[in-house]
Amino acid sequence: MKTALKERKDVDKSLTWDLSSMYQTEEQYNLAIKGLEALTLEIEKNYKEKLTSANMINECLDKMRVVLQNENLVGSYANLAVSTDQTNIENQARYMKFINISSDLESRLSFVTSEIKEANEKIIDEAIEKSKENSHYLNEIKRLTKHSLHPEVEKALSALSGSLDSPYSIYETTKLADMDFKNFNVAGTEYPLSFVLFENEWEYETNTKIRRAAFEAFSSKLGEYQHTVAALYQTHVQKEKTLATLRGFDSVIDSLLFPQQIERELYDRQIDIIMEKLAPHMRKYAKLLQKIHKIDEMTFADLKLEVDPAFEPTISVEESKQYVEGALSVLGDDYLEMVKKGYDERWIDFTVNKGKSTGAFCATPYGNHPFILISWSEKMREAFVLAHELGHAGHFQLINENQNIFDAEPSLYFIEAPSTMNELLMANYLMKTNDDPRFKRWVLSSIISRTYYHNFVTHLLEAAYQREVYKIIDAGESVQASTLNEIKKGVLEKFWGDSVKIVDGSELTWMRQPHYYMGLYPYTYSAGLTIATEVSNRILKEGQPAVDDWRKVLKAGGTKSPVELAKMAGVDITTEKPLLDTIEHIGDIIDQLVKLTDDMEGCI
Repeated sequence: MKTALKERKDVDKSLTWDLSSMYQTEEQYNLAIKGLEALTLEIEKNYKEKLTSANMINECLDKMRVVLQNENLVGSYANLAVSTDQTNIENQARYMKFINISSDLESRLSFVTSEIKEANEKIIDEAIEKSKENSHYLNEIKRLTKHSLHPEVEKALSALSGSLDSPYSIYETTKLADMDFKNFNVAGTEYPLSFVLFENEWEYETNTKIRRAAFEAFSSKLGEYQHTVAALYQTHVQKEKTLATLRGFDSVIDSLLFPQQIERELYDRQIDIIMEKLAPHMRKYAKLLQKIHKIDEMTFADLKLEVDPAFEPTISVEESKQYVEGALSVLGDDYLEMVKKGYDERWIDFTVNKGKSTGAFCATPYGNHPFILISWSEKMREAFVLAHELGHAGHFQLINENQNIFDAEPSLYFIEAPSTMNELLMANYLMKTNDDPRFKRWVLSSIISRTYYHNFVTHLLEAAYQREVYKIIDAGESVQASTLNEIKKGVLEKFWGDSVKIVDGSELTWMRQPHYYMGLYPYTYSAGLTIATEVSNRILKEGQPAVDDWRKVLKAGGTKSPVELAKMAGVDITTEKPLLDTIEHIGDIIDQLVKLTDDMEGCI
């Protein structure tokens, strides 16, 4: 029987992360804030209106790297504390105070990029020649110059950054603190409900009446907040449109792709080809689920069912170590050591509690080890989720060891490649551990339901929906809850066709993900997994040489564009071939699942 969520204070501390590696006491944190403010004032005093020579520019940027590193650390500390319990008032107050301080610091330091942009190009080139550490940052400034605003406007925007970025935090508070999910009733029995319980448990429930009742109750609660969240989202996308116009971009999409260093063609191709070419394979998969679970009519509420739920092993955090370590050891001894430290030194927050952020993520503060948030459900599928987040951790661990903070951030287009790669490595490893057909079918179905469904379906359909929203905003119109519901339902119906009934409540799926407040993030999951699929197959065929290439890619950080990073790994994303190959790979796995199911009559 599933139980209601515990308060944060009541959970097992050993299953929570330990943030003391950043600051052991509140006093240390506050001193770090004061130090950050003091260094900012020093830079403002010593360099404002003086960035007229290469030496002064580099001297200033050397100090800016320290500011960014310290700001990244205190910001991570404040944000991570909130993410484990949105109901904690002290954590919320600390985070909001940091946001206000950060906005002031960014406003004071906005003169740095503004003055460099106004400097003579020969001086900037000289500064680039004299400092390898600052060269990437300076080249980016040159690339951004044509979209820059007057220095005073940039200063004002920096001062307002806390307010401009508030829709995301308000959305999270609404979702995790204000939405109070009551128990739902099926045949006289009460069942607890929350965001985490629904997404981690009830979506996978094999009892159709309970699963659909949970979906209906969950959707009903979302529906109560749809107008508020829609107004919040409208505020966010209108802000993006206003900034895009101010900076001279033709559309919101162009403005959001610009920092990713990706052409519009690659973005549209990722969405259009998957919507057309992957849909038939996934409809076949939906039909397989319908057959296995003996469902008269497949609905949207049934799509998270597993091929063989009775077979999936129950696994504790401790038991997961052997699988995660075994799968990821192929990436090197230092990578494996990082994984072991993640467990032993409490880098990972496993526990499930009220107010905790849903899903999973990895935070990578520069100058410190990564932190992973996950809600462990004692299911084997969580090993894939953890491997995914450790992909982010390992990526940024290698970046931070090899790049300075100016060069540490890869393009968003590439950010999900290392994480999804680890999911594939997990599958490859598991396939070698057991020859039993039923186990093989479970691994293959996990890859479809966990890795490819999540990244090539869930997030890609988010991207298709998001693109339609931006088309409306670019046309000078606005979006309300009814519009967003209509768009989301249309995208779902187009992808699933007659294979899946899009029942009431499905259209509210747009309310469940925070990705819409993070720019053009959703499509990058499938983009990253396309690269990961190609590299994973290379590793299976070529072994160590492919691993060595991949490790070089992981170390490169933001010093290369997505096209260049993919090329280093042996993948040409300027063509549609890698995407088509990946879709074919997904189709092959689904065909194997169908055949294995046909060959295993009576196993379910």
